[in-house]
Amino acid sequence: MEEEAEEDENLPPGEEQGMRDSLLGGAPEGSAVPAEVPVPGKREEDVRGRVPDGGFGWVVVLAATWCSGSIFGIQNSFGILYVILQEEMDGSTKGQGMDFRTAWVGSLAMGMIFFCSPIVSIFTDRLGCRKTSSGGAALAFIGLLSSSFTKSLGVRYFTYGILFGCGCSFAFQPSLVILGHYFKKRLGLVNGIVAGGSCVFTMCLPFLLKMMGRAIGLAHTFQVLSVFMFIQIFLSLTFKPRLPPPIDFSKEKEKVAGKSKVQQCLAHTRKYFNMQVFRKKTYTIWAFGIATTVLGYFVPYVHLIKFVEQRFQENTKEWVLLVCIGATSGIGRLASGRIGDCIPGLKKIYLQVASFLLLGILSMMLPLCRVFESVIVVCLFLGLCDGFLISMMSPIAFELVGPMQASQAIGYVLGLMSIPMTAGPPIAGLLRDYYGSYDLAFYLAGIPPLIGALVLLSVPLLHERDLKKKRQMEEEKEKTQDSVVNGELLPGSPVTDECV
Repeated sequence: MEEEAEEDENLPPGEEQGMRDSLLGGAPEGSAVPAEVPVPGKREEDVRGRVPDGGFGWVVVLAATWCSGSIFGIQNSFGILYVILQEEMDGSTKGQGMDFRTAWVGSLAMGMIFFCSPIVSIFTDRLGCRKTSSGGAALAFIGLLSSSFTKSLGVRYFTYGILFGCGCSFAFQPSLVILGHYFKKRLGLVNGIVAGGSCVFTMCLPFLLKMMGRAIGLAHTFQVLSVFMFIQIFLSLTFKPRLPPPIDFSKEKEKVAGKSKVQQCLAHTRKYFNMQVFRKKTYTIWAFGIATTVLGYFVPYVHLIKFVEQRFQENTKEWVLLVCIGATSGIGRLASGRIGDCIPGLKKIYLQVASFLLLGILSMMLPLCRVFESVIVVCLFLGLCDGFLISMMSPIAFELVGPMQASQAIGYVLGLMSIPMTAGPPIAGLLRDYYGSYDLAFYLAGIPPLIGALVLLSVPLLHERDLKKKRQMEEEKEKTQDSVVNGELLPGSPVTDECV
């Protein structure tokens, strides 16, 4: 068993050099040329062949699980912080529009996680997963810690919304990318495990935040939360890449060496902001379908606690709702990870389609609940939908664009999600301030997931059509080659005479 593990973890020196040469496009000058010249189409297969599917990868899974849990456990529990923020506001800041202004704190933080994703992709490709994630965790730690030293809502827009949100983005995205360096066959399973980490935190943090808010106040609560990100700084050091970067930066420097600074800047910009993933129609449709859906996705997480307090006059057990969402979300992420491994190709998208449809219907059902127990039932299914949605993101991106462009693909889709996800909760808060009820806000929050589900239905169909066209072209090419070999297209042949 130990010999097999060693073979998986490290290639022999000669084989490793040959693999590196084939991946980078050639062999060093003076070295022996292999008998079989690597073709470009085999590059992705060679990269996938270096994935060990275990070993030290399980340590990486543990670190990525803490990262996902710390970040999204805090974000998904913002409904508790939302109420505490309003309670600690000065009298001068209370009044009309308070729900709208307070919602921006959590929305900015969640939105920045996704808004920074395209930039994080550049840092991940350039600096690697380890440095990018460690630096992001440090920035998130500073943001949470500095939020404890102010009571100003405007300052917390920056400290919690911007600093903490950006730091979470730089810490979280490399934790998704690094999993593809260590797992291939079990990628869906480990993504489900990592995504499930946030569910464990979401189950525990609401009760913890409720108790800490009453006992030590909001300022010290932020300080306690900052410890989670401080630990992540050191856990991110385990994110050691195994695959080569998609861009050979030494060769890129040689290409722009003789050009002006403006030309070098433009060349680097085109290289860093690689838009090739959008040339694939299926990826483009999928990315915009996801972005449409999340306009209403984060609304329940922010406003559910306040909605329950106003509807049922319940302010002692409302944290149970977030625990229910976290519990069933964990079940959904683990189950969808295992199910996703059994579903071939892009048919995984149908899991997301089903979760989007159910998510939209459940959001519209919240205003119809007349007893507290019915809200609990809705939240249980909301968590299940959340689990199937999140854990399938990375595997579908790998299926659409392959491992070499997965970092860029994940970055762009998360970036597209940022604007609607940021706008959703404040719009719901504005509707609450204007109409005095959350009913219309939850009804409207259910529409985008339904639209997104219909958009995503077309992705597998288009993919199958493209594959069919590709197979037809290959068959026609083979027929043409066979005809040339048999002399049917040579001068004087019957076929050629007929064509003339």
